[in-house]
Amino acid sequence: MNDSPNYGSLATRLAALQQTLAVPREGGIAPYAAQPLTPSATRLARSATHGPLDRSEHQAFLIGASKGQPEAVLAEAIRLGLSDFGENKVQEAQAKWPALKAAHPAVRLHLIGPLQSNKAREAVALFDVIQTIDREKIADALADAIAKEGRTPAMLIQVNTGEEPQKAGVTPRATAALLAHCRGLGLPVVGLMCVPPEGVNPAPHFALLRKMAETLGLPEVSMGMSGDYETALRLGATMVRVGTALFGARA
Repeated sequence: MNDSPNYGSLATRLAALQQTLAVPREGGIAPYAAQPLTPSATRLARSATHGPLDRSEHQAFLIGASKGQPEAVLAEAIRLGLSDFGENKVQEAQAKWPALKAAHPAVRLHLIGPLQSNKAREAVALFDVIQTIDREKIADALADAIAKEGRTPAMLIQVNTGEEPQKAGVTPRATAALLAHCRGLGLPVVGLMCVPPEGVNPAPHFALLRKMAETLGLPEVSMGMSGDYETALRLGATMVRVGTALFGARA
């Protein structure tokens, strides 16, 4: 048995998150399932060809934001029942996830950090979901990578809801055009993702993203992190990306 002191606290944090996410949400959001996510496991694949999900299948699910976490901690999180993980950088993910994914084929790996076009092929080869398409150049690179790799991850468009010049993401007004470009390339875009500005009330940003997704006919809405995931769930998130509240503060 591994004697790392992080394991007990990881189990406690995951159980607490599961308990919190199990509370019924406003707007008909179904609870997060603590067991392996059978409905959600097929949802991303079906979302590429189907319209908005039936409410009976509408489950928000937890993505463990695992930047900086060692393989041993990730393996323990998988053992405890977590099935979705998010990494910020392709290179870091390449260093620790291939063996874990080979050992645990049901795990889904999400790219939740900015993607450079020269890393598109590596991202397509490794990730099951790419959440950060933010410009046509990235969409073009992903389409080319899919043709070369013969593998097609699900995809989301990252929206810069605060229109911050230093932050990745397409502006809200340009999102429909980017989606049209992606669809023209045959990319399976299934939703939108955002990271609200720091130090402001995130609720208006979450409400905007949810409304945009509904208008564009996209079923998935990835929003909410450790400090605001409950607000995101209340406002219609189908995915929350939780790091510190799950894994603890990084050293």
